[in-house]
Amino acid sequence: MRFIHCADIHLDSPLRGLELYDGAPAQEMRQATRRAFANVVDLAIDRAADFVLIAGDIFDGDWPDFNTGLYFASELRRLAEPDIRVFLGYGNHDAVSKLTRSVPLPKNVFSFPSNRPATEVIESLGVAIHGQSFATEAVSTDLSAAYPAPRAGLLNIGVLHTALSGREGHQPYAPTTADRLTDKGYDYWALGHVHSREIVRQSPWIVFPGNTQGRHARETGAKGCMVVDAEPGVGIRSVEFVPTDVARWHQLGIDIAALASEDDLHAAVQAEVRAAQVAAGDRLLALRLTLTGRGPLHHAIVSNREAIRAQLAASIGEASAGMAWLEKVRIKVTAPLDLPRLAERDDPIGLLIRSIESLQVDPGRLQSLAESVLSDLGQKLPVELRGAEGAWALDSSEALADALANARERLLATIAAEDTP
Repeated sequence: MRFIHCADIHLDSPLRGLELYDGAPAQEMRQATRRAFANVVDLAIDRAADFVLIAGDIFDGDWPDFNTGLYFASELRRLAEPDIRVFLGYGNHDAVSKLTRSVPLPKNVFSFPSNRPATEVIESLGVAIHGQSFATEAVSTDLSAAYPAPRAGLLNIGVLHTALSGREGHQPYAPTTADRLTDKGYDYWALGHVHSREIVRQSPWIVFPGNTQGRHARETGAKGCMVVDAEPGVGIRSVEFVPTDVARWHQLGIDIAALASEDDLHAAVQAEVRAAQVAAGDRLLALRLTLTGRGPLHHAIVSNREAIRAQLAASIGEASAGMAWLEKVRIKVTAPLDLPRLAERDDPIGLLIRSIESLQVDPGRLQSLAESVLSDLGQKLPVELRGAEGAWALDSSEALADALANARERLLATIAAEDTP
């Protein structure tokens, strides 16, 4: 038998903020989750899968209208024609208590209940599929503990939305462990919730396929689903990852140390973009570029951030024939200066450098200073701007640290430009 295991589709995820990025193909990116799911359906048909497992977070929360549900149902109907069954469980983003709208799903679809685990047996294939949906968003109990014992003589599969014992960036919902799942005696655990692909264990197979489409700059690399071949009495024969994403988030890093001119910088970026395109196939690329290192371009980069960003965006568009766009530039370059010597100076420059360095190692003091300064400045803003989205971008320790680093490099760029000893 052959089945598809996918999860975390997040249909019609809003991908907020795309309009803030010049050149961002906002419409294409917002359609990406739909097109990725269509690719899952195409794959199931092309590979003649017997059934498809969806391990939660089909949706991204309650629908603004019925179009999301209607699209999902229409794609499932495409699977009904070749008699491919679908077994799905709802996760924290589409828990029963969160969805206020619904549409009838085709008869080839079985939705696991939320009040108890259920088992569906396909006698002709010799497989038993066990699963349970989330009743509420925050499930704090180990749902797998109540899953039934394996059916003798059948291939047993568990469908579960969980963070196991915890995964960075994900709420610890339906907590359990790989050992507990192993003790159940199933052949394959089809997990969801964690957006990074991970084969936790192979005996038995415990698998996170990751999400089918990356949604932001932290979800980099290929995204897709698993194609699994199995046989009752033998077990799992193979587990193959197949990409389904239509747009890919990618992070580039350029060290400026060996770059003598801005032309060199653009050439280096374009070479990296072309390599990323080859790796991504014909997918749209959303790029986050980080400039690092210590070199002569420091002053030009730090002193002309907006111009550099615009020029790099144009270079990326040229190198990719418009198939890549610049999501963000992070500037982490270092001035080619003797910083310890500068910090020892008994003048305003030395005092500023020492003060910045002390704030860098004391996040609490930096936070207090920022709150005091921003509070005073906030009172001077026009009333219509107070509290406006984007008025302040210093609402986290990471953002404050970045702002301090930027201020430091601007100061050092000025010193370097004046050739201060």
